[in-house]
Amino acid sequence: YIEMLKYMRPEGSKAQREFCKRFLEPVFGPCDEVGNYLVEIGGNPNRVMFSSHHDTVHRKDGKQELVIKGDIVSSFNGSCLGADCTTGVWLMLEMIKAGVPGFYVVHAGEECGGIGSSYIAKQHPIWIDDIDACIAFDRLGTESIVTHQCATRTASDEFAVRFADLLGLPMRPDDTGVYTDSFEYAHIIPECTNISVGYYDQHTPREYQ
Repeated sequence: YIEMLKYMRPEGSKAQREFCKRFLEPVFGPCDEVGNYLVEIGGNPNRVMFSSHHDTVHRKDGKQELVIKGDIVSSFNGSCLGADCTTGVWLMLEMIKAGVPGFYVVHAGEECGGIGSSYIAKQHPIWIDDIDACIAFDRLGTESIVTHQCATRTASDEFAVRFADLLGLPMRPDDTGVYTDSFEYAHIIPECTNISVGYYDQHTPREYQ
């Protein structure tokens, strides 16, 4: 995870390509036409899509130094950390390693307006019709199961409460969500959410995980 955080990966950058080649391609294989990485684990059809994105909001690409104090990691050079969405990518890789069934998508260009997710939604591949829920690992804090993005309901309160029960974590429905890739699927997939993964002050030099 720490090695992943060292890559500053604005969309289209060399560091982004190096990151994908090192961490994603060995698991997902080659990307699609716009840079999305997709893999299915377990039975067919899977009913859940797990989502993250491999770009960050860094202004330049390359490697960065990190500061680790106890169980907190932050950036050394005054740029954002990029835990948004490195944490989500790392979590998905760990879930794949553990054999958790699902359809896994690491999107391209989320920070540029959802390039990868909007492409998939517009193409509307047939497997989307079998998905009951899209869960994006791309939310600050530790307590949110997002029910609204961009002031639009994308998941039911009942789903969020049940999901929190299944996780066994002190999480709750959150109607203050902002745009993430799962928003692009809300008109197709019944329950589209975004859950907290433990980062704070994302997109700023104060970002930490």
